[in-house]
Amino acid sequence: MRPSEGSRRGAMALRGSGLTRYLLLLAQENLEFRLPEIKSLISLNGGQFCSQLESNLNSPFWILNLLSEEMARGLMKRTVCAKSIFELWGRGKSVEELHSSLKKYPVEKMEPYLQSNFTYKIKVHAFNKTLTQEEKIERIDSLEFLSFKGKVNLKKPDHEFWFVEDYGTDPNNIPKQPLHLYFGRWIANGQRDLIESYSVKRRHFIGNTSMDACLAFIMANHGRVKTNDIVFDPFVGTGGLLIASAHFGAYVCGTDIDYSTVHGLGKASRKNQKWRGPDENIRANLRQYGLENYYLDILVSDASKPIWRKGMQFDAIITDPPYGIREATRRTGSQKEMGKVTERGTENHISISSNYQLSDILFDLLKFAAEYLVIGGRLVYWLPVYKPEYTEEIIPRHPCLKLISNCEQTLSSHTSRHLITMEKVKEFEDEDRSSNILESRYLTYKSHNSFREKYFSGVTKRIAKEEKDNQK
Repeated sequence: MRPSEGSRRGAMALRGSGLTRYLLLLAQENLEFRLPEIKSLISLNGGQFCSQLESNLNSPFWILNLLSEEMARGLMKRTVCAKSIFELWGRGKSVEELHSSLKKYPVEKMEPYLQSNFTYKIKVHAFNKTLTQEEKIERIDSLEFLSFKGKVNLKKPDHEFWFVEDYGTDPNNIPKQPLHLYFGRWIANGQRDLIESYSVKRRHFIGNTSMDACLAFIMANHGRVKTNDIVFDPFVGTGGLLIASAHFGAYVCGTDIDYSTVHGLGKASRKNQKWRGPDENIRANLRQYGLENYYLDILVSDASKPIWRKGMQFDAIITDPPYGIREATRRTGSQKEMGKVTERGTENHISISSNYQLSDILFDLLKFAAEYLVIGGRLVYWLPVYKPEYTEEIIPRHPCLKLISNCEQTLSSHTSRHLITMEKVKEFEDEDRSSNILESRYLTYKSHNSFREKYFSGVTKRIAKEEKDNQK
């Protein structure tokens, strides 16, 4: 089989543009978050996302066009959604087409890695199918037309090459022949090891809502957190999001209304531990991972009443606001504020707690981000939704913030949460202070306030159904 006219034109255009084609092998989890993470990290490394996604986004193989190998390595130093990246030398839908593609790859790009002074290894990888050793050797032998001059070294080769076969993503319907075949030079692996090494299970200080390590790193990547950034979490909890940001070299700080959590006091969240120990706190968490130098401070503070001076700016705001499910939605108030008539600026503040509606949390968060982010800085946060009523119109907006991505994570049959990433594109002005709570939008956003009731209503119905089924 010969490559199509379109693919040949694409290859010629690629050579003329200075871009190199790479094959990205992705993990088959957190599918919704993969594309925004890859886009964010490519832009962080000074590139622009340019791909040839010939199959759907759920495929484990993406073809990216990048400016340099350095950019490819920069991407893999951060990503937790991708496993490996390869300089793509050839591809096809059959062995013949793959070989034809390899023979057309520029010799000057191959030669530096085929010299006699370099050792090499060829690895055969089949996705969604197991190949026998004989089948793997057969694939390798079919590549003898490539003029490798060096010796084979299976343990520590100078260069590693992969022969990849893609059999789709359906384990119940594996085709006899691969859908796609690829051959390329291995460049780098992603940061999948971080998921295990930063696992919440082994963390010193945790709470009921401590963020999963993989999601925390994904959020930091969506926020394009980088070295020497200042990252803020207004609902810091036990600091899981700060840990991920600090790992990437950012200085971190946060606030939380819960005095006991900030100071590591009270009952422990672990099953076999009654009370928290004397050194269970956020600083200790960063110390555990050798990141204490990036810890600025954590303050007991109410997110509805910002404490920062004018001109204070953060490079990223990454947070998981309370939904009212496992953590209460609270803000400080006064006796006057609890009454029907609200008098702003009251001096006699009494430290009491009042209900903090989810829609108000979201308004305050966007207003804060619009005022205190640098231009180009990102807000990354979780938005809980009741799936039967979800539309994009309920995503809060602000004129200073541009929506970058919206990724859904299913929680139950009737609820989910969306990871929202926004970027500051306009300087905050006084007229922007209340522009995101216009009455027309406010009525739409107020549906968030009943999320807790809808969540528990669904739980109650599910339990009742399970009990009914068990009685049959």
